[in-house]
Amino acid sequence: MKISSLSAIAFATFALAGCYVVPMQPAPATTTVVVPSAPAGPVTFSARLYPANELASGYGMVAAVVTNDLNGRGHFSTAIQGESFTGEATRVAGSARDGVANGAGNRGSYISCRYTMNSATLGTGSCRMSNGATFTMHVGS
Repeated sequence: MKISSLSAIAFATFALAGCYVVPMQPAPATTTVVVPSAPAGPVTFSARLYPANELASGYGMVAAVVTNDLNGRGHFSTAIQGESFTGEATRVAGSARDGVANGAGNRGSYISCRYTMNSATLGTGSCRMSNGATFTMHVGS
């Protein structure tokens, strides 16, 4: 091989070593899409009903359960002296904190409660049975 051929190959190698490809248009920017996660399942709160008048004192403290389905309503249940009460719990229109819970008993009685949530997990209120017994209500643990 001739020296001139070797020189040409060496020159081409060195000349091309400094080349690089430049895109004609910039690469598209990546976009991060945040998809909100589905809400957690229903939230269940325990509630305690404490006697507030003489009629209720015969029942003692009563346990109840409020299940919030996370869309403004839920379910309410309790048992008082062998009678099972089930019904709904809903938020008062226009309020994020105030609610009502009502339950019909399997023996014909009913209970009606009003409550205010003081935080996401704690609240207070009052309940009245169809026979006039009244209770103070504490929601949460």
